[in-house]
Amino acid sequence: MTLTVHWLGRLAFDEALDVQETAAEAAAAGQESVLLLEHTAVYTTGRGGDAAHLPSAAMLKASGIALHRIARGGDVTYHGPGQLIGWPILDLRRRGGDAHALLRTLEGALIGILASFEIPAGRRPGLTGVWTIGERPRKLASIGIAVRRGVTRHGFALNVERRSLEGFGAIVACGLKGVEMGSLESERPNRLWDVAAVAGLAGPVLQDFLGTKPEPLFASP
Repeated sequence: MTLTVHWLGRLAFDEALDVQETAAEAAAAGQESVLLLEHTAVYTTGRGGDAAHLPSAAMLKASGIALHRIARGGDVTYHGPGQLIGWPILDLRRRGGDAHALLRTLEGALIGILASFEIPAGRRPGLTGVWTIGERPRKLASIGIAVRRGVTRHGFALNVERRSLEGFGAIVACGLKGVEMGSLESERPNRLWDVAAVAGLAGPVLQDFLGTKPEPLFASP
């Protein structure tokens, strides 16, 4: 079994879902992958999404941004330009079947990626995702996966550029009232940020954390 990383550039959400399904078929046949991409602006809500956390119908109409209900974990979130999306398409059956371990592994990989940019980050007890460290934690990355027929779909969203935060004001992000979202650019404003460049660094880190063998290789929490 092999694990390859693909940079797809910016795709509309429906188009990205088609690519994801093709990758899922390949993963079931032994060719796992991590899809790295950007989305055009979109709201998505997972299996546990609360209608009270969604943008209003008037706001959706005014903005022209679509809302998709999808079969991942988690509540409502926003995706858009300036944000790195990472979808690990893995055969979970060959990796021990532990979806919670995968979430912790993705958190660990993201913490490592952020450390390479000198941005201290960590987990918060009882919550999924990656946050800044300090008195006022800001959420830098959201994570939500789905597993269908033993193969994972969806994954993480890492806010890279400041503009990636623009759509969060209309929702209760991730169902967490009062949550403050942050980005790499808002944490390190004195450098130029580019999603493709961050993806180039993230790929090898994800390969290292996820491994390439059909045994459970997830990092410990």
